[in-house]
Amino acid sequence: MARLILFNKPFGVLSQFTDRSLDPSRKTLSTFIDLPGVYPAGRLDLDSEGLLLLCDDGRLQARIADPRFKTPKTYLAQVEGEPEETSLEQLRKGVRLKDGMTRPGRAERIEAPDLWPRDPPIRVRKTVPDSWIKLTISEGRNRQVRRMTAAVGHPTLRLVRWSIGDWTLEGLAPGEWREIAVS
Repeated sequence: MARLILFNKPFGVLSQFTDRSLDPSRKTLSTFIDLPGVYPAGRLDLDSEGLLLLCDDGRLQARIADPRFKTPKTYLAQVEGEPEETSLEQLRKGVRLKDGMTRPGRAERIEAPDLWPRDPPIRVRKTVPDSWIKLTISEGRNRQVRRMTAAVGHPTLRLVRWSIGDWTLEGLAPGEWREIAVS
């Protein structure tokens, strides 16, 4: 039976166990998780938060992370401005990025979610409103959600991955993890 770890990665933590830059101030997964033999199934950027899955089974890792399997990943994104329906429709149809068209996604405006405060807080501009969207994609290009929201005119200010497939952050505070059994 495979081991699967659901981890709520805080802002500013590398999605790896070691830091090649050897900067002692940067936190890595080893700051939070001391389990031998588990490795991230995918990644989250340093400035993104939320669900990161770790496992000890290569086939499960591939099933989660490989875009061929089209595992849906849902993000809560605080964006600059207030997206109109036309911007959301662009996200739903796919957005042209420098590395090609993205797959269609699911996108909707949402009320501000009840999340933990981010440390450090996002920058706030008094003259520019912000809002939240929920975006579900089935691929994992580098900084894809940030590039997609920017391409439709609404740069991402805060990005939290809420779920991967059926696994969610429900009940996990930043820096906390839980192990579940997977067959």
